[in-house]
Amino acid sequence: MVSVGRSDYGIYYPLLRAIEDDPESELSVVVSGAHLSGLYGNTVKEFEADRIPIRDRVQMLLSANSSEAVATSIGVGVINFANSFARLQADIIILLGDRFEMLAAAVAAVPLGIPIAHLHGGEVTEGAMDDSIRHAITKLSHIHFVAAPAYKQRVIQMGEQPGRVFLTGSPIVDAILAEPAISKDEIERELRVQLDGALLITYHPVTLEKEQTKERIAMLLDVLEKFDNELIFTYPNADMDSAVIIDQLNAFAKRVSRAHLFVNLGRFRYHALQRYVAAMVGNSSSGILEASIFRLPVVNVGSRQKGRLRTPNIIDTLEEAKAIETAIKRAISPDFRNSLTQMVNPYGKGDASRQILKVLKTVPLDGSLQKKAFYDLPQAGQPVDIVEKAQPG
Repeated sequence: MVSVGRSDYGIYYPLLRAIEDDPESELSVVVSGAHLSGLYGNTVKEFEADRIPIRDRVQMLLSANSSEAVATSIGVGVINFANSFARLQADIIILLGDRFEMLAAAVAAVPLGIPIAHLHGGEVTEGAMDDSIRHAITKLSHIHFVAAPAYKQRVIQMGEQPGRVFLTGSPIVDAILAEPAISKDEIERELRVQLDGALLITYHPVTLEKEQTKERIAMLLDVLEKFDNELIFTYPNADMDSAVIIDQLNAFAKRVSRAHLFVNLGRFRYHALQRYVAAMVGNSSSGILEASIFRLPVVNVGSRQKGRLRTPNIIDTLEEAKAIETAIKRAISPDFRNSLTQMVNPYGKGDASRQILKVLKTVPLDGSLQKKAFYDLPQAGQPVDIVEKAQPG
C-alpha cells in the first residue's frame, strides 16, 4: 500500500488495520510525498504514533512546488518507487485517488508486472490536474473499489470490465463511524480555540488555474475577515503554488487574532472539528466527502471540486467576494443547518474495508489480472445493468 500524504491516510486507516489484523494477509506500507516533508508536518509520524509498520520511505518531492518541480518529482518518484517495489516483491499494490505521487507509483508498478488495486476512481474534479491523474491511474489499474454508484458507472464507461469494479463505499466512512469522538471541550483546550460558530477553512491551489492562486486566496481572506467567527485554517496539499497560499495564511494568522493556522491536525482532530464547527469553507475534497457524514454545511469555492457528487450540505459558489460572503452567511444560518438533519451520506454504510479485503484475498495472482480486455459499452437498444443502488449511510 502506498500513502503519500494526510489526504489519503485518513481514508486508508481502517483498511490498513483490516489487512494488518488478518492472519492470511501481510501488510507492507510505502510512504512518500508530503509524509516525508517538514514543510507539511512530517505526517509520517502518524504511522509511527498508530504503530503501523513502514516497509519503505520513497523520497520524491523537490523543495520547490512550481510546475517544473512537480513534473520532475513525478520522474524521481517513478525511479524510486521502481526500486522500492522491486525490493519488496508485493503481490498487489493498493493506490488511492488522484495525487501525482500516486501516478508515479502506478507507472513504476506496471512494467514490474505488479497488479494495482485503485480506490476512489471514477470521480471528477474539473478544476484540478488531479482529474486527469485519477483517470490515468484507473487505466493503469486492474481492480477498482469505488465510493458511489455513479463512480462505478464512470469507471466501466472508461473501458474497465464490470467484474473488476466493486462498489464498496469509502473507507473514510468506516473510520469516522469507528473512531472515538473527541469532546468539544477537549478539542477546544487542545487547540486553544472556541468552536461555537467557528469556520474550518481548507483551500488548495486550483492547479488548472494556478496563475490566479495569489489573487484568489487574498480575496478569500478578505471575505473571511469580515466575519466575527473564529477561523481555523489548515495547510494546503503539496501542490503547485501551495507556497503562495501558505505565505498568505501565515501573514493573515499573525495579523488577525481570530485566525488559527495548523500545518496538520491529524485525522482525529480534523474530524472533531468537522463535528463541532459551524461550517467549512474552501475547496477541499474533505468538504465533499467527510463533511457529508457529519451533515456539516460546506461553502465549496470555485471549480476545483466541480464534477463530484453533491449532497444537500454543499453550497457551491463562484470565486467572487460577494458570492462567497453570501454563501457563508447562508451556511452558518440556523435554518440551513436544520435543513440537513435527515441528510444521508452516499458513500457507504461503514463496511468498505471489509469488502475491499474480501475481494483482495480472492483475486487471482497468477498473472491473469494484468491482462486487461477493454470493455465496450452496449450500443443503443442493448441495455446493461451496471449501476447499483446507493448504500444508505
